Amino acid sequence: MLEHMVIDAAKAVDLICLKKGGFAAWAAAQPGHVKAWTDANAFTGEAGQVCPVPGIDGSLSMVLLGQSEDDDPWAFGALPAKLPAGTYRIATPMEPRAANWAALSWSLATYQFGRYKTRNDRVWPKLVWPESADCGWVERTAEATALVRDLINTPAADMGPPELAAAAEALASVHGAHVRVIVGEGLLAENYPAIHAVGRAAAPHRQPRLIDLTWGEANAPRVTLVGKGVCFDSGGLDLKTSATMKLMKKDMGGAAHVLGLASMIMAAKLPVRLRVLIPAVENSVSGDAMRPMDVLSTRKGMSVEVGNTDAEGRLVLSDALWEASREKPELLIDLATLTGAARTALGVDLPALFTNNDLLAADLVRAGETEADPMWRLPLYKPYRRMLDSKVADINNVSDGPYAGAITAALFLQEFVGPGIPWVHLDVMAWNPSSRPGRPDGGEAMTLRALYAVITQRFGK
Repeated sequence: MLEHMVIDAAKAVDLICLKKGGFAAWAAAQPGHVKAWTDANAFTGEAGQVCPVPGIDGSLSMVLLGQSEDDDPWAFGALPAKLPAGTYRIATPMEPRAANWAALSWSLATYQFGRYKTRNDRVWPKLVWPESADCGWVERTAEATALVRDLINTPAADMGPPELAAAAEALASVHGAHVRVIVGEGLLAENYPAIHAVGRAAAPHRQPRLIDLTWGEANAPRVTLVGKGVCFDSGGLDLKTSATMKLMKKDMGGAAHVLGLASMIMAAKLPVRLRVLIPAVENSVSGDAMRPMDVLSTRKGMSVEVGNTDAEGRLVLSDALWEASREKPELLIDLATLTGAARTALGVDLPALFTNNDLLAADLVRAGETEADPMWRLPLYKPYRRMLDSKVADINNVSDGPYAGAITAALFLQEFVGPGIPWVHLDVMAWNPSSRPGRPDGGEAMTLRALYAVITQRFGK
């Protein structure tokens, strides 16, 4: 994607940004042939309009882009698919934030998942880096987003627990991080019984594992990221339907997100002690699969009744969250494609935010608005905890009723977060059902920019 950003502006075609309210004055100052062309093409500066303008000799002289009055950050993401190959530069003066977004949305719009394509003949247009853009931020963000998209888009046959661990190791090698992977029976030996119970049905070829990445100075503030790494979710013995199983290659989207966020943190060299924990499993069906109403042990020592084998993500996260709590990090974040209930409540674009810290919630919601990376807070409503009561164990992994599924899932996770630790749980879709400027259909990074902004704000100095 970043190969479509260039420094050399020689022979670049001007991109001119216009708003509907200012178009008439601009057009009045143009040569007659320009005014005639915009009239013939019904260009008025309406948001999203694109109008290539020829010169007297017939060559492309400029491109007009209609922008919304509120400066839609994704406006430039529509251009790569609409413009012919060539080099373009933004001729309109831009503030740094707008310049950042122009470069980022252009870059993200050129993303393609081409791993399985035998041919890819598309030639994308190139954009000259806007003068006031923060190239480092754009590069970190674009590369992290591409990493998240690539991991999610890869079919489960090629992105199982071993391959997910390999992706973490590859990222670690770039940034000088350390990775430890606990595999198969080693999980029992080191007391990660819930991770093992969920993933054991896929053994021996796809044994469950815990991926543990660490980076940064040991005495720096501790920031720990936990990502759900269910590389494929059949539902287990509570088998999903074919329609709901179809997209389950994306059920490791939480793991992809924490690796993407980690790449941004490490590339920026933020002064934190970073830890990334990914329980990587495949929820399969076999004679060794966990059964409904089994009672599982957890790393915390709390027993869990399996009310539904398709609520496996919270089980693997429970062991990882309790291990993360052992170090009492200054910030603990988990990301997961956890519940359909969150999507029912908020739709596919709006991740559900849960946190035990009101100040942290305010910071995240504000960053989501600033970074065009929205999220919506839902409550950790304590009275609903009774819905997880079990007659035979300390807790059930689901409630018996159809209500508040995202909240009860978050309340389950909260049981495995140590007291006093600022904790954030994000229930994300991690997928674009359809394409929009800068956001092609398929795997998607959500909340990444907002989380990075808050971590930088709190620990970056």
